[in-house]
Amino acid sequence: MVSPLAVAATVTDPELPMLTLADLGVLRSVSEEDGRVTVAITPTYTGCPAMDTMRDDLEHALLGAGYSDVEIRTVLEPAWTSDWISADGRRKLAEAGIAPPGAAPQRASGPVPLTLSPPVSRVACPHCGSLDTEEQSRFSATACRALRRCRACLEPFEHVKEI
Repeated sequence: MVSPLAVAATVTDPELPMLTLADLGVLRSVSEEDGRVTVAITPTYTGCPAMDTMRDDLEHALLGAGYSDVEIRTVLEPAWTSDWISADGRRKLAEAGIAPPGAAPQRASGPVPLTLSPPVSRVACPHCGSLDTEEQSRFSATACRALRRCRACLEPFEHVKEI
């Protein structure tokens, strides 16, 4: 039988299907004890609408692989950061025409400060590599992505935001 970690590591993200949950850094741990498989996942955002689908897909994959007792846990601490996206995941995003995030802002512990203006960031176009890009909309298909346009090649593209 394939290990539960190997099975869970193949489950793709419902919103970014070119990435596995492992690539995205959402898959936190997989353990097996006394016949029970326990998987821990962390949402990219509080209230992420894809969490139910992720849970269902993980459970379905594990049950389909022959594991009969599966528990999917949501782990909120530490909070997910875009820094957890693997190098392979970043490559897959760029190959799909989505700009991967840069380094996440570093914060001291405590509450996250509220800012009313979007952060200024230089995002390379995944099509031509130009840094001459502009944000068209702070939100794209999902809350974790922004819509941008390259001024050099004029192509629109999505950008996974730094969190």
